[in-house]
Parts: sequence; structure tokens; C-alpha cells
Amino acid sequence: MSEHQHHHGQDEHNGQPHADHGVTAASTVEDSTRTAPVGSETDSPPRTDGHHAHHGTATGHAAAGHEAGAMAAHAGHGDTGHGDHAATFRDRFWVSLALAVPVVVFSHMFADLLGYTPPTFPGSAWISPVLGTVVYLYGGWPFLTGAVTEVRARKPGMMLLVATAITVAFVASWATTLGAAMALDFWWELALLVVIMLLGHWLEMRALGAASGALDALAALLPDLAEKVSETGTVEVPLDQLRTGDVVLVRAGGRVPADGVVVDGAAHLDEAMITGESKAVRRGVGDQVVAGTVSTDSTIRVRVTAVGADTALAGIQRLVADAQASSSRAQALADRAAGFLFWFALVAGVLTFIVWAALGDMPDAVERTVTVLVIACPHALGLAIPLVIAISTERAARAGLLVKDRLALERMRTVDTVLFDKTGTLTVGRPTVTDVSAVPGEDRDALLALAAAVESDSEHPVARAIVSAGASSARPQVSDFAVLPGRGVRAVVEGLQVHVGGPALLAELGATVPADLEAAARPWAQRGASVLHVVRDGQVLGAIAVEDAVRPESREAVAALRRRGVHVAMVTGDAQNVADAVAADLGIDEVFAQVLPADKDKKVAELQARGRRVAMLGDGVNDAPALARAEVGIAIGAGTDVAVESAGVVLASDDPRGVLSVIELSQASYRKMWQNLAWATGYNLIAVPLAAGVLAGIGFVLSPAVGAVLMSVSTIVVALNAQLLRRLDLDPAAVATR
Repeated sequence: MSEHQHHHGQDEHNGQPHADHGVTAASTVEDSTRTAPVGSETDSPPRTDGHHAHHGTATGHAAAGHEAGAMAAHAGHGDTGHGDHAATFRDRFWVSLALAVPVVVFSHMFADLLGYTPPTFPGSAWISPVLGTVVYLYGGWPFLTGAVTEVRARKPGMMLLVATAITVAFVASWATTLGAAMALDFWWELALLVVIMLLGHWLEMRALGAASGALDALAALLPDLAEKVSETGTVEVPLDQLRTGDVVLVRAGGRVPADGVVVDGAAHLDEAMITGESKAVRRGVGDQVVAGTVSTDSTIRVRVTAVGADTALAGIQRLVADAQASSSRAQALADRAAGFLFWFALVAGVLTFIVWAALGDMPDAVERTVTVLVIACPHALGLAIPLVIAISTERAARAGLLVKDRLALERMRTVDTVLFDKTGTLTVGRPTVTDVSAVPGEDRDALLALAAAVESDSEHPVARAIVSAGASSARPQVSDFAVLPGRGVRAVVEGLQVHVGGPALLAELGATVPADLEAAARPWAQRGASVLHVVRDGQVLGAIAVEDAVRPESREAVAALRRRGVHVAMVTGDAQNVADAVAADLGIDEVFAQVLPADKDKKVAELQARGRRVAMLGDGVNDAPALARAEVGIAIGAGTDVAVESAGVVLASDDPRGVLSVIELSQASYRKMWQNLAWATGYNLIAVPLAAGVLAGIGFVLSPAVGAVLMSVSTIVVALNAQLLRRLDLDPAAVATR
């Protein structure tokens, strides 16, 4: 990288970008930039190839190694190992489905129901019992082991309810097969029940997916090795061998391996992985540097001041871990409903047996009791939530929303506050030309084209912004390009010297800014823009404002949220005047400015302490603790890996209106969940008493076969209702106008 790339540096006294250009700009957090990261994004994504395990970052998300334990864990819907769970349920589903087909075909109860005669040949009578037993043991194993766990935990739920039903059906069917005086051939119902429940759990596990790689992503910001400076030269050593006081060499393009102080050289450091801010920061002798940041243009020597757990990066790791640990994990609605239905079915079964036995009809007592316990098992309830989750997740993916945590999606409907990170979320996250003003007699487009021509040899982000803004106009030819360190750049255009720079350059040239131009540029500086002047042959021709521009979609997002009654807040490491200008432009209700990384997490906690339910939208590493702390963390997909991994929902695009789509999806899917739960639970509340024989006195008795059919109809209704979610339009532009 050539020397001219230095000219857009940062003034080490005011903490602002482009001081080498002498720009006028507002001050950001000052001393904090020397001791801790402050805020943006990066052009160099962190490695995620898994080569950083030796840094000792614990994820706490290892998949369960024992299958029975893994299945049982599902009863509580823990968030670990969902990928393994999905594969297990998938395999068991397909095998059980294949076995269930002959079980159903050869079932006498099913044949009587449809009015056909099962095929007969030697041994055909044993097909349903034998294959049904395999389905019970193989397909039903996750539910049987899960039931044991629920019993031990004294928390009956879906697993115990399913296990009770299939076990009762299994015992009753074998009793019938072996010639007991009962007509309770439930083999077909047992097989279909196991298959349907496996399908529901497979869909649910697949929808949940594997998440929580935030801490690994943070560790990936560090290099594998460090170049330690010794008396004989440099030697590569693992990071765990670095000690406080060691001097390390950080080459151009390399990452700083540990927190430290620059003792030799100067470079522009890309702190985006840590800070979330897009502008490179100039660090020289005596300046603090942070582990994980990148030297973009020069080689520096750094004396290590903190290693391992004492680094700023490790501090952010701890914040993420603490925030994740503090997040509540509400139990799934279906499990709560299943817990209720278990006790309902158990009490109903016991009462049924007692009443019919008291009437002296023991065969009916057994048949009614078994029918109650089998019918009470929730085919529909088992699919009520998983189907909604699967369909809503698929709809979300088509709309550019990656739902990583279904509980986060469920909670989104209750959010009353949305906290936006500024840079890279509400703004584009890179320098952009926002205003141009020329002195009388000069054309604005020609002025911008002239500045673009002078800057065309530079690759600095500010230079690229000017070149991009002037791309539509023909640029004159330039020669003799030169960098004026700390002041600006210079080139010869058509025989005349043209400079681009700020106040420091103007002072050196003795150039005076016309009063009307100064008045035009004053508001730019007040809102935090960098102001560059174009000077030709000693005469000021005009001024250019360069700043992190607000996304056009941000205004629609904020306006739509406020129409919904949602409180909109913004958090940023920028100076108060910069933050206030953006907030005023967008109509934001509350602003948190000059906020350090740890304090973003605290701002979420502060809002929560007021009783607010917060959704946080961000993209930087320093947003990760806040994303994890919030009721719902939403990451811009273009952001850093750690922010994405810390969030419950990820926007694949950089459109902040996506938060409205998340709210819309949350409300719609929650409605479908409750509708399905109401239907599935309501069916049981009605069917169980009928199966128990409460209307037997008037001659109405619900036979086991009819009850089983009604269960299947209930499942179909739930499935069709969930399919209606596919009609939901989640396009951010459309949602913002509703």
C-alpha cells in the first residue's frame, strides 16, 4: 500500500477521522478510544474456520453425546444440539413411516373402519403386532426416555403424554392380539401416533437449527500466532506464550495479537471488528491498541500490556456469555398445554375406570379407560407448534429473515422498544458525500469532478467516496499527485495546483474561505460531517461534506415503528451532536451517545429496568452483548459474525425495515400457534369425556375407531390452519406501509 493512503488519517488529539486532511468534524469519545473499543464494520471478515480452539474460548453449546439424554432434553426445549436432534428424529421418522404402512394395512380395526378385508396368508395376523412393536420401541424411544426424564423432574409434559398413550395402546393391542376379552386393536393408531409425533419434533428441531457460535466468532478475531521481537530478530509464538512486557511485530494487514502500546511506527488501524465503526484510526507511538484490530497500511511494534482474559476482547466475550446466561428460556406453549392435558387425561382415565367398574361392567371399564388414554394423546397438539414454526421460518427465509431462535420470534410480538445501533444499521456505515457547495461562478458538478480527479489515485475510504460521487462527470487529467501528511492531498490539473483538505491545509496555504461558503458548511460540521475544501491556485472553489449517510429506508422504519406505538431509541459511540443530528433527521425518540462497548449492554439493561421489552438491532462486535441481553436480538446480516451469532433473528439484507417484518411474522405466527393450540386442546376436552361415556345414558358412545378418526381430522385442521401463514407478505417495503 502506497504512502498516499495515509492522508485521510485521524487526529490523535480530537479522535476524529481525516485530520491529516485537516477536516472539520465533531469529536467522538476521546480517552476511551485509547483504552477500549468504541464502535463499525470491516472489509476483512473474521476467520471462522475453527483454527482458534487453542485460545480457550468455551462455547457452552456442545451437542449432547447421549441420544436418550438428547431426546429427553427436548422436553425442556433446550437450545443445544438441535442439528443432531433433527437428524435423529428424521431418521426415526422415515423408518417408522415405512413400518407403519403395513401395520395400518393389516390392522383389523382400521379395516373394519374402512370396510375392507385385510390380506390373509400364513403369519399375516402377526404383521401388525410385530412391526407395531418395532415402531413402539424404535420410533417411540425418544418419547419413552423423555417421559422418564419428565417424571424424574416432576414436570409432566408432551413426552410423558405421548409415552402414556403409546404405552397404553401397545399393552392393550398386545392383550387383544393374545386373545384377551377386549376389542382394542390399536396397532394402527399406535403406529400413526408415533409417526406423526416424530414428524412434528423433526420439523421443530430442523426449524430451531444450530445457533450460539458467538464466543467462537469472537475468538476467531485473534491471529493464530504472534511475531515476538527478540534480540536476534522475530520469532513466531502461540498467543498463550505471550507475556506482559513482550514486544510484538504487527505487519501491514496483520492483526494485533494482544492489547498493548505502540512503541515504534505508526499505522491506520481497522478497529471495526471491535468497535463497529467504519473509519480507520491512526495509532502512533504511545497509543493504545486492542487485540483483534488490523494494521491496514504499515508495520508497527507493540509492547504487550494485557493478554488472555485481561484483554478488551476477552471482556466482550465475558459480556456475551453473561448476557446469554441471563436470557430467560420460556417453555414452549405446547409443552405447557401437554402438561395440563396429561393430568386431565390421567384423572379422566381413572374416573372412567372407577365409574364403569362401579356399574359392574368391567370389560367396558377397561375399553373406555384405554380409549380415553389413547385419544387424549395430542396428534394435533404435537404438530400445532412445530408446523407453525417450520412454515414461519420458511416464510421468513424467503423474506430475508433468518430465525435462529424461535423463542426470540415469539417474544418479538411483545416488544415495545426498538434500540438501533447507528453505524452500519441506520446509516450506511461508510463515508459518503452528502453535500457540495461551490462559490459563485463555479459549477457544483464541475467542482466535485475536480475533487474526484485529485483523489483518484487514493484508495482511502474518504477518497473513494469523493471519486464515487463524481463518477457521473468527466474528470480532468491530473499529474504529480502528492500526499501532504496532516493536511491533505495535492495534484496538478491543467497546469494549476489543486489541493483538497481541511482547515490545516487552508492555514498552510493562507487561503480564505468566502463568508457564504463558510456559512453553507457550518451546519455540516455541526452535525458531525467532515468538511473538505477544494483549493485551486490558492483560491477556495468550494466545500464538500463527507459523512456516514443515513439509509433512506431508516426513515420509513422509524416512522412505521412509531405508528405502531413502539418507542424508538438509538445507541452509538459517536459524539452527542452527531447522534442528535441523526436522531432529529429520523424522528427517533431517545438517544444514547458516546457509549462504550460495555455500556451498550448496560443501555439495554437500563431500558429493561424501566419495564420496557427491548429489541436490539445492530451489526458490530460491540453490539453482541446488547444483542444477547435484549429480549430479541436482531443482527444485520452484513455485520460481523459475532453479532450474527449473538442474535435470535438475522436480517440477510441491510434494510432496517426488516425489523417490521419480524414484528409482523411474530404476531401472525403467535396467532396461529394459539389457534392451533385452542383447536387441539379443545378437541381433547370434548372428545375425552365422550370417549369416557358421559353420554352413554342417552345411547351415544364414542367408539375407539371413531375417536381415532376424529384425532386424524383434528391433525388435518391444524395443518391446514398453519398453511395459511404462507399467504403472509413479509416484504419490508410492503410491511412499512401497513
